[in-house]
Amino acid sequence: MLLFACFVLGCAVFLAGEAATAPLRRREISLRRAARYGRAREQAENAVPRFRDRVVLPGIERLAGLALRVNPKTSVDAIGARLIAAGLSTRITTAQFLALKAALSLGGSLVAFAVAALATPVGGLLLLPVFTGFGFHVPEFFLSLRIRSRRERIRSELPDALDLLAVSVEAGLGLDGAIAKLTEHMDGALVEEFALTLGEMRIGEARQDALKKLVDRVPAPELAAFVRSVLQADQLGISLGRILRVQAADSRLRRQAAAEERAMKAPIKMLFPTALFIFPAMFVVILGPAVLNITQTLSF
Repeated sequence: MLLFACFVLGCAVFLAGEAATAPLRRREISLRRAARYGRAREQAENAVPRFRDRVVLPGIERLAGLALRVNPKTSVDAIGARLIAAGLSTRITTAQFLALKAALSLGGSLVAFAVAALATPVGGLLLLPVFTGFGFHVPEFFLSLRIRSRRERIRSELPDALDLLAVSVEAGLGLDGAIAKLTEHMDGALVEEFALTLGEMRIGEARQDALKKLVDRVPAPELAAFVRSVLQADQLGISLGRILRVQAADSRLRRQAAAEERAMKAPIKMLFPTALFIFPAMFVVILGPAVLNITQTLSF
């Protein structure tokens, strides 16, 4: 009990001292900050650039320039538009994408040279253009797959989005307010595009131009039909809610027709894997014992 009482008394003395000296400590801290004012900015200006600024960013720029020189038909604007269509514009820049293509092509060339050094020089020289071209075109291939899958997601999300827009417009909201309500209650690739369009309209872009940019970013027939209907409704003064209802029904019918088309194509697509993998195994199981019996008979 005596030790506990001494401990409590020590804590009380410590807290009392801290409370008594708190104003002096705050004053001292303020004086130190005032004395160091301006030195941090001077040190930041005189600081040595980081490794990323000295090596990584210049390397990316050089690799991007190399990719543009290898394929002069490629433009930075076209790559940027494709990245926006794939939904990757916030994750990777155009320079980084071009640098990735150049780096993979150089890596393929190094693999071919390694094959030439370790195996046969002729084989390495033959594989050099194959590996280099493969590394250069692999990012484009995956980017095209990403664009296609994102376009399909947008087409599947469009009917529900149009239904919500129609309900919002019929409730008395304008198209801008309906799109804002859509971005609040839904998510997905289509909502991201509508949010970008809404941002363009809010910063002063004309509605017609913003919707046309939306179609340019997502070249889907259903979305193009929706934009044309909205523009015609603005020009002719037609009820926008009724048009949105019709567009939602039409988009849903198109989605159903696309699903039926994919279902009808499935047996044809399954024919080649079946013939390539299943039939040989069946032939081995069925004809294998007969072949063994024939070989044993002929051996005797």
